[in-house]
Amino acid sequence: MRQHIGQWLGVALWLVPVLGVCGWVGVAALPAPGPHDPSGVLCSAGSSTMRRAQPKSPLLREVRAGPVDTVPGMPPVSDATNLYGAAGADRLAPAAAGAPARIYVPNRRSNNIYVIDPVTLAVVDRFPVGVSPQHVVPSWDLKTLWVANNGNRRRYGSLTPIDPEAGRPGQAIPVDDPYNLYFTPDGRSAIVVAERRKRLDFRDPHTMALQQSIAAPGCSGINHADFSIDGRYAIFTCEFRGGGLVKVDLVNHQVLGYLRLGRRGMPQDIRVSPDGATFFVADMHADGVYLVDGDSFRQTDFIPTGVGTHGLYPSRDATKLYVANRGSHSTRGTPHGRGSVAVIDFASRRVEKTWSIPGGGSPDMGNVSADGRQLWLSGRFDNAVYDIDTATGAVKSIPVGLEPHGLTVWPQPGRYSLGHTGNMR
Repeated sequence: MRQHIGQWLGVALWLVPVLGVCGWVGVAALPAPGPHDPSGVLCSAGSSTMRRAQPKSPLLREVRAGPVDTVPGMPPVSDATNLYGAAGADRLAPAAAGAPARIYVPNRRSNNIYVIDPVTLAVVDRFPVGVSPQHVVPSWDLKTLWVANNGNRRRYGSLTPIDPEAGRPGQAIPVDDPYNLYFTPDGRSAIVVAERRKRLDFRDPHTMALQQSIAAPGCSGINHADFSIDGRYAIFTCEFRGGGLVKVDLVNHQVLGYLRLGRRGMPQDIRVSPDGATFFVADMHADGVYLVDGDSFRQTDFIPTGVGTHGLYPSRDATKLYVANRGSHSTRGTPHGRGSVAVIDFASRRVEKTWSIPGGGSPDMGNVSADGRQLWLSGRFDNAVYDIDTATGAVKSIPVGLEPHGLTVWPQPGRYSLGHTGNMR
């Protein structure tokens, strides 16, 4: 009997520190143990989230508590619970405040830009740009709007600068296959998304001289992106061949991995939640939004939103996410489709309301006005632009050129732009 008691006491003395270590591991949310780590057996009763997480570099696994430790050169995050805080209603930076309010619309098949006065809803200017303009992109320093002309059949790609104060274009810069354009959070590089090349080209943000390229061979149709709250990585969508995501280390400039989403789809736009934890991914074939944990790079949920889910835009108070459903699963849809806009509440992650386009339509991409009262979207297959009241969902339609795509609203609030049609921080 004494021998058994001694054995039990020995086991108890051995388990107490082990259980203490396991508890600490669970609280710290460390990566799951490797295949040869004996603590994996001892701590198997820990949280299922921790056990499912993929091992990651310590650089990309920091636990955010208190101030956000950003990459060098990136403006500080003033509110760790709302990375969009500086892009609140009418918080215009001095670099943007002098520009007249305008909507810049790239017409992909007309090879031109239409300029709309948002007060009168009149087209006040138009000018030619390069071949197949896809997006109008605010620069990191807010001083230039870049038109991404991704050319035709791998040729004639260029970036056309627009002076937003004068509203006029400058000399185009030849650039290989610029489907989309982003900027690193520190402002040191522009990232040209060479969709057909399955490649990211890091370039000088002013001259567009090539600095470095990153190949992403597993990402067919690489196109849209958003960035982690600390600026250490970005997640890009892969539109073709069943769809997926690629995660890119922005510090070491390398691909970290790929993620195949829950069903074969066609991922489009992507935006991160205000707290920086969850990436919302629009999927045009799945008709909804995937939720992906950015740090662990895992799909966590899916929200149905409407037919042809495409563009994602946070409200100026960062409580809602406007989701443009293009109304078609095709890249060459027909006019007057089943287009709509769903409004997701960031906190509950539920669709609160859905606004239809009267007579049918194809809401695609755009952004929110500086005061947050209007949502501006291109009508891709209807050769129109939609001015949508964010309080009522009422829609006004303005005719433009052929196949309008990634329009931008300018000026927009925020200290700097990460690219696309105004990913402002």
